[in-house]
Amino acid sequence: MRMRKKKHGDERRAALSHMLITGETLKPGTARSLFAHPERPLQLEIGCGKGDFVIGMAMKHPEWNFLAMERVPDVILCAMEKCHEAFGGTPDNVMFCIANANALTDFFAPGEVDGIYLNFSDPWPKTGHEKRRLTYGSFLAQYRCVMDAGRTVTFKTDNRGLFDYSLLSFAANGWRCEDVTYDLHTSPWNDDNVVTEYERNFSEKGFSINRVVAYAPAENPAELPKIVMPDAEVPDGDDSESNILM
Repeated sequence: MRMRKKKHGDERRAALSHMLITGETLKPGTARSLFAHPERPLQLEIGCGKGDFVIGMAMKHPEWNFLAMERVPDVILCAMEKCHEAFGGTPDNVMFCIANANALTDFFAPGEVDGIYLNFSDPWPKTGHEKRRLTYGSFLAQYRCVMDAGRTVTFKTDNRGLFDYSLLSFAANGWRCEDVTYDLHTSPWNDDNVVTEYERNFSEKGFSINRVVAYAPAENPAELPKIVMPDAEVPDGDDSESNILM
């Protein structure tokens, strides 16, 4: 579902411009300098939706910096306003970025990102749209290019088909999958889970939440490696919290 255009959106974003950067100005090697404490580990959420996750994580981990990426300006406005209200002002460890996730290597230098979070990404169920899935091989290659070996991508979804596909994709591309669960909210890892708005709504409707932590492989080629993909289909359904890709 597309978000209704926000009234006075440009003015409201301008009022919070100190929390916002665009893909045009985010250049490799500059992300850490956005924060008051650039020495902290940099965590990237791709597709922040309305901001519940990044706000919760920033409160829980003040020792980390969080950059929340979202493609749609009105969606990121909602997240910024919610963040500003939750902290009673501007936090020193959260920034937002309007950008498309298919160009991460244009935004970040090798090893600049310490962790990536993918929450309830669009499943793109049609075969012709497979390359748009955020766990497709070309995306995994980009994640590896901006992270060092052993850094993690944490992936949550209520779409079991997308989850099974993603496990195969991670494995086929050399990523090590750990802490795999098909029902996060009854698992040992739920105590540390930060719930998104979308996750809360669907969990209340009886949907199980799938989650995996995938570790980046040791290989770090000079250019993106050959894309390896599993032979798997994703059933139709819309579990997108974000509109990160066209």
